[in-house]
Amino acid sequence: MVAVTVTVARRRSVSVVVHLVLAVVALAFLAPLLWLLTAAFDADAALTAKVPENFTLDNFAQVLTWEQSGRPLWNGLLMCGGAALISVVAAVLCAYPLSRYQLRFRRPFLYVVLFASGLPITAVMVPVYSMFVQLELIDSMFGTTLFLAATSLPIAIWMTKNFMDGVPISLEEAAWVDGASAMQALRTIVLPLIVPGTSVVAIFTFITAWGNFFVPFVLLLDPTAQPASVGVFTFFGQGGLIAYGQLAAYSILYTTPVIVLYLLVSRALGGAFNLAGAIKH
Repeated sequence: MVAVTVTVARRRSVSVVVHLVLAVVALAFLAPLLWLLTAAFDADAALTAKVPENFTLDNFAQVLTWEQSGRPLWNGLLMCGGAALISVVAAVLCAYPLSRYQLRFRRPFLYVVLFASGLPITAVMVPVYSMFVQLELIDSMFGTTLFLAATSLPIAIWMTKNFMDGVPISLEEAAWVDGASAMQALRTIVLPLIVPGTSVVAIFTFITAWGNFFVPFVLLLDPTAQPASVGVFTFFGQGGLIAYGQLAAYSILYTTPVIVLYLLVSRALGGAFNLAGAIKH
């Protein structure tokens, strides 16, 4: 009886410590969001998060223009959406043979992919910039989109392969018996079952590209072609002067597409794979 009491007390102590740690982590993430919400509506916004004394919507009115926010957001949607689409298509085509075929160099290739997923972009930007100059892709939104897709492709391949490994090969074997080719089985059997997985890959690629400041800042010199991630830089003036209110309002607009995308996809997909039902039928 005493041992049970001690065990219960110990579990409660561990639970309290865990909840305290999670609360501290949550506060660390919520503090910047609290500053955004207060500074965006404050006429005299500063670095401190406080209840606005002079409540105003002028900060949003000043950034809600085509040049200030409309065009950068549109550019970002085009590039990041294109990068997500390219990355998902390439990842599916690369992951399928890695998941289904006994390739000779599959394990070394997967290790190379895993290593490439952790390679910092700054380490390769100088040769990439030189290559873009030689190929005349500087100031090209299409070229920047391709590079953004390439930076997310290693982890996209790794994730997609793991999702494909969860699909029983017996489903494809039944399609092969009926005369379907490998690509037909991939299109009609595997892809419908890993839609939640490919959606995760697409969202991951989109968010990674959406928050990427360094790549478009280096490869896109024309201000009219730069995405919203680079547009944040325009609010940092010379001499340390920063328009904090406008910066907060622009940051809220900047995060809106990601939040909307997450809500739409989570509501549309809702759950996980229905492999049991697929095998039964």
